[in-house]
Amino acid sequence: MWKKACRLLIILALGGTFFGGAVTEAALYTPYTGISVTPGEVVEYSVEVINNGSSIQNATFEMDLPENWSYTLTANGREIQELSVKPNESQEVNLEVEVPLEIEKGTYEFELVARESDGVSTLPLTVTVTEQGTFATELTTEQPNMEGNADSTFEFQAELRNRTADNQHYALSSGAPRGWDVQFTSDGDNVTSVTLDPNTSKELEVNVTPPENVKAGTYTIPVKAATTSTSAEQEFEVVISGTYGLELSTPNGVLSTDVTAGGEKTVQLLLTNTGTDTLSDVQLTASTPSDWEVEFENSTVNAIEPEDSVTVNATIKASENAIAGDYMIGITAEAPEATSEADFRVTVKTSMWWGFIGVIIIVGVIAGIYYLFRTYGRR
Repeated sequence: MWKKACRLLIILALGGTFFGGAVTEAALYTPYTGISVTPGEVVEYSVEVINNGSSIQNATFEMDLPENWSYTLTANGREIQELSVKPNESQEVNLEVEVPLEIEKGTYEFELVARESDGVSTLPLTVTVTEQGTFATELTTEQPNMEGNADSTFEFQAELRNRTADNQHYALSSGAPRGWDVQFTSDGDNVTSVTLDPNTSKELEVNVTPPENVKAGTYTIPVKAATTSTSAEQEFEVVISGTYGLELSTPNGVLSTDVTAGGEKTVQLLLTNTGTDTLSDVQLTASTPSDWEVEFENSTVNAIEPEDSVTVNATIKASENAIAGDYMIGITAEAPEATSEADFRVTVKTSMWWGFIGVIIIVGVIAGIYYLFRTYGRR
């Protein structure tokens, strides 16, 4: 009987030794155990360490992460390796897990392990990487092509992302065709280079201006952001739908005429569309000397097709007080797409009636002299 009792006590003692270590009175808790991220992100967890026992628990922490992953455990802004928790209380720690930039898309599982004096507590965590990771630079845009006329400035939006582990100072350049102007804008300023921290991005505006005499067609504008160790390129496409040109002259090319003071003179204007696209709503206006007027037969031309011409009569009315000489009248033809100006020299001549009157006066003077000579010359 005594031997059986001793054997029972030994078995109970051994059982307490083997199984007591597996039982712990501490627990780890965080509300978000499964999170989706992109490569290079830092996942932040707020972890509560709970002591359900009647004695102080001292816990040390460790993690078995996938290759190239890293973690930091802090409390009250300091990195910690061990934590003490009073009975029936809890302490909060902050866990930061850094996902590498170069990583495969997929789901990754790991645990935060807390080792206490009476056992081990674990907190299973799952991170889903939603896209394939790279260790490179990316230059992307949502709208790579635009269409407009030759007078347009094309404004493209682009995003430059540094997916490397180092700070990068990018030089911005373009391989646009000769005569094209490409300007880069960041945060409202024109720039030729930008600096990005690891795994950060910056919005860029790429302003593309075609040359003055560009022909209709499709043009490729390559843009590059490069450092000594990494680079990225993006191609933009510009479609020129047509060019606009307007010329104001006369059918014979002569920009001069004459008129008498207070008189009128009608001149014929020639409007020519020198572009490759239709001009619409062409407005005619004039700037004149004081008390002069210009009236157009038709002050608005609805449309002029490419390489076509339209004639419009303009009547010039000179001031009654105008003296003999040359006067300049400016005429402007303006469409929303193009403008042309021409200066007309108008010569004011003395009226013929004044000539007749002058002749009569001269004849009268000569006749008077002759009469006086005949009458009194012999005396």
